[in-house]
Amino acid sequence: MNGRHFYGVRIEGAKWGVSFGSALSIAISYTNHHSILWAIIDGIFSWIYVLYFALFR
Repeated sequence: MNGRHFYGVRIEGAKWGVSFGSALSIAISYTNHHSILWAIIDGIFSWIYVLYFALFR
């Protein structure tokens, strides 16, 4: 198997995971706080906020 192909799949997976985590945290934050500012802040922290919400809410 070509090493570049495997590396390209890893990069794309990482990009997709980061963007999905950000979108998920923004959606959760906006439905809870109804604030665009908090949605942006929580979008920056992405998966950290999603895990916090899942564990403590």
